[in-house]
Amino acid sequence: MKSRIFVARATFPEVLERLSQHFEVESNQEDRIFSADELIARVAGKEGLIATSSEAITAGLFKANPTLKAVCNTAVGYNNIDVEAATSAGIMVSNTPDVLNETTADFAWTLLMATARRVTEAEQWLRAGHWKKWTYDGFVGPDIHGATLGVIGMGRIGQAVARRSLGFDMKVIYHNRSRLAPELEQRANHAQYVSKEELLRQADHVVLVLPYSKQSHHTIGAAELALMKPQATLVNIARGGIVDDVALIAALRAGTIAAAGLDVFENEPALHPDFLQLKNVVLTPHIGSASVPTRLAMAHCAASNLIAALSGETPSNLLNPGVSKRG
Repeated sequence: MKSRIFVARATFPEVLERLSQHFEVESNQEDRIFSADELIARVAGKEGLIATSSEAITAGLFKANPTLKAVCNTAVGYNNIDVEAATSAGIMVSNTPDVLNETTADFAWTLLMATARRVTEAEQWLRAGHWKKWTYDGFVGPDIHGATLGVIGMGRIGQAVARRSLGFDMKVIYHNRSRLAPELEQRANHAQYVSKEELLRQADHVVLVLPYSKQSHHTIGAAELALMKPQATLVNIARGGIVDDVALIAALRAGTIAAAGLDVFENEPALHPDFLQLKNVVLTPHIGSASVPTRLAMAHCAASNLIAALSGETPSNLLNPGVSKRG
């Protein structure tokens, strides 16, 4: 008899077809967002769950579903999952790293360039019919070429962001929990390790690529924003909560920094409504990995993790290797 699994959000038909070769699959192709109680009910009797960052996977869900053996997140981040509780319950947890590095780094540059050159602000102004003549100061912004790029969080995606700066003749500085090996610094356009405070003071453009945790909560708040140059930009492609959104809104209003480009928000998708009143911010709905090849690769990676987990093997991207597998 095949194991039963639940796929919590809509996914590619070919991925569902692949999963159906191994499991009895129940999927949410209508793409409803379930309440906590609804999700618990849908997981009942299942051995596997493929989730996304929009589902809160809690100790309560594990307790209510003793048959569950594996939770496979279709994302790099996994702050939506109580990994400690999963480990205590003997449930394997996995994510989908690496397959989205380059696509997400591309999008960091999309936001960086749109933010610095005021693209969305200019487009809205044009669409409103205001363009009547050229002016010397119309939508001027800071340069990217020759500027200093600061990367906070120099993992694989951060390094990919830094490598792209070579074509813009930029100086790269970075801050990380630990310094990179010299060969990695060289590959990342000769990136220089500095303190967070020094990075914020020096950088013309700051990109956030660090994972969310209790320790990284509000890495950027009012005090950090006050250290930045008035003409600097801030780009967040990491996770909501790394930036104090209220403090950032105040800084953008006051001109403490020039502009921000944001793909993630605290309490998303219920972003702070004051962002919508600001002209000097570029807003996107958490689409950093949104290319067809990358999203398909992420879905297949999650599927591979689940197939391995329920076949008695160790998933390639197991997050809690200390878990004791249940029979």
